[in-house]
Amino acid sequence: MTDIDKATQTELEATAFRTLVAHLRERTDVQNIDLMNLSGFCRNCLSRWYQEAANDRGIDLDKLSAREIIYGMPFDEWREKYQTEATDAQKQAFAESHTHS
Repeated sequence: MTDIDKATQTELEATAFRTLVAHLRERTDVQNIDLMNLSGFCRNCLSRWYQEAANDRGIDLDKLSAREIIYGMPFDEWREKYQTEATDAQKQAFAESHTHS
């Protein structure tokens, strides 16, 4: 592995994060349930992790504000514009992928 100093690593990680967020904002056709079924996380998870990181640093960021950062608009607006009802197949895949042995 290439030796990368901590500051550069943080900058690279921040760039990758911003690219991921931009990609998710563009791919409004991909529903959160699809992301959960394939990867085990979704936009809401990402916003929660962002909120937790801010809160850990003493920044008072609430759930809806964190979601707006990730979604690029108020969450209710995104849901109204882009969220579709989950299909039976999506619901079944979710149930199967989230069973605990």
